[in-house]
Amino acid sequence: MQRSGRPTIKDVAKAAGVSPTTVSHALNGKGVVRQETIARIEQVAAEIGYRASPIAQGLQSSRLGLLALVIRPLHSLDTFLPVGVDYFLRLAGAASLAAMEHGYSMMLVDDPTRPDAPLSATAADAYIVSEPFANDPVLTMLADRNIPFVSIGSDPARPNQFVELATRDWEEATFILDHLESAGAQRVALLTGTDTNSWNRESERAYLDWCAQRGQTPNIASFPEVEGEQAGAAAFAQFFGDGTGDGPIPPDGILCLTGRHAAGLNAAAAEHGVRVPEDLVLAAGSGAIQNRLSSPSVTTLDLHPEDIAARAVEIAVRLAEGRPLPAPLEVSHATLDIRQSTTRTKA
Repeated sequence: MQRSGRPTIKDVAKAAGVSPTTVSHALNGKGVVRQETIARIEQVAAEIGYRASPIAQGLQSSRLGLLALVIRPLHSLDTFLPVGVDYFLRLAGAASLAAMEHGYSMMLVDDPTRPDAPLSATAADAYIVSEPFANDPVLTMLADRNIPFVSIGSDPARPNQFVELATRDWEEATFILDHLESAGAQRVALLTGTDTNSWNRESERAYLDWCAQRGQTPNIASFPEVEGEQAGAAAFAQFFGDGTGDGPIPPDGILCLTGRHAAGLNAAAAEHGVRVPEDLVLAAGSGAIQNRLSSPSVTTLDLHPEDIAARAVEIAVRLAEGRPLPAPLEVSHATLDIRQSTTRTKA
């Protein structure tokens, strides 16, 4: 009868007439085993189709050739495939290919701190954690277990405490605010998410500083990232009131950090007769497919996740192998994809 399942080291030992320890030593070059015994064990292993466990071999050599990517913003969403958002797909795909260039495989991990997380969730040689939250338990667990890792962006509550690939949140927010101003906006508002990451916090600080330099009154609204385009109607109501004209003077420019929030706000403006870009210039700090396909299309930053991924993988590999880290530890500069929402026709 043909046995089911994968042959084990005990099966090899039984067929070769030796102990499992002898098989382990023979196949891994450990201990003292006679050459003819090694040859017999290797022949038996080949005949029954035994293959040593890659994880067991990795544990013995202290390296599996495996990196892990933990994308923290996805943890706060209701899906790992938010409609229209390609940033995470671009980041994960580029990271996987970059890992292969270095001779490693890449594993995507949801949250290795969960009680039901599989054992493989903590088996990688080094980790990349994208956009950690304040006091992020993932960073705490990795640090406590002495597992090498690099974060893309800092833990806002513990900046510079771990190895981190510095993002340019302040610089990027200022860059796109300046663009809105150059497009004619004089009263710029900010729409952020609610995740407690450095992207939201640093962008808000940059906006407050930008307003202070111009004597503008800050106007900030925050809605959960998970609401996506659905946040547009509520954000519009907060910025523009009930339409009676009794509220504060509405903004004539809005920076939305997330592309899906921008898409929802763009749609809400059209529904209420606020013309983009004639009455309101609108831009997003990250892009979604909706921003490219809507009418009018929405100006967005391209954060170049492929470059970020390649840099993070390089750092993770060096950490795994105990090699010096490259300098500087920072992401590349974002670029602006200027579209209809910030392009006014000159009279």
